Amino acid sequence: MSLAKRVRVTQSYFGQLIIGPPGSGKTTYCARAREFYSDKLNRKCDVINLDPANENMGYKPAIDIMELVSVVDVMRDLSLGPNGALMYCMEYLEENYDWLLVKLRALKDSYLIFDMPGQVELYTHHCAIKTVFGKLQEIGYHLCVVHVVDSHYCSDPTKFISTLLLSLSTMLQIGLPHVNVLSKADLLRRHSESLDFGLDFYTDVLNLEYLLELLDEGPFSSKFKKLNAAIVGLIEDYSLVGFIPMDVRSKRSLLAVKDAVDKANGYVYGSGEERSIQALLSCAVGARTEDERLDTDFM
Repeated sequence: MSLAKRVRVTQSYFGQLIIGPPGSGKTTYCARAREFYSDKLNRKCDVINLDPANENMGYKPAIDIMELVSVVDVMRDLSLGPNGALMYCMEYLEENYDWLLVKLRALKDSYLIFDMPGQVELYTHHCAIKTVFGKLQEIGYHLCVVHVVDSHYCSDPTKFISTLLLSLSTMLQIGLPHVNVLSKADLLRRHSESLDFGLDFYTDVLNLEYLLELLDEGPFSSKFKKLNAAIVGLIEDYSLVGFIPMDVRSKRSLLAVKDAVDKANGYVYGSGEERSIQALLSCAVGARTEDERLDTDFM
């Protein structure tokens, strides 16, 4: 009998999966979030690297998938390209789920941050990651997806629509609580004059009628007015996608993301007295401190 079948739910674990396209800032966020949670909020926190091609980590992972399998080794041994090798690695992790579970069980009382690969197919239609974290959820792991998207996509209507569709598809496929963030928000605010609308339009995603007008005026997208309307209608009908602007250098920004994630995965509603009371007090202290020192960079 596998370890997974023998494990019973005896304790709750909390954490977040950091996903998003390559270059969106996932690994940077993982390093900053671990530092922020541990040093500023007194929350024991560990980062787990589940990206088998992640060679430039700004943190020391508590668990590293490259101890089990790596993209470089798979490409060499199986003569696969980088995308095929990454898909193989995730399927290999699914087959060796017990390896991950043993490693996770050794991290007692830690808040978990999973640094995930950037290949979007893994979250839109491939099932390996969905299966792995579905199993963890069944045995007491309360997890939330943090989908990190580069904020420069807001500068172009077609790119922003693509981002909305990607976020919606990922939310429906993975089936976990979900928080979407626009990374590098400092650049977005700095170049806000280049945006067609105010920042709230891109974060709230309430009425896309004005965006549809821009699509219909575009030299390429104007050829597909009915398709544009159908896509915009699909996003509005589900009414699931919204974004939180994030600047990883700002404590206030990290605190806003932390608050959204803690509500989504249930951390603030936990029942363990030794955990929840300390967590709530730490968050309160962190919020008060942040009000006193807004947007102070990390030293």
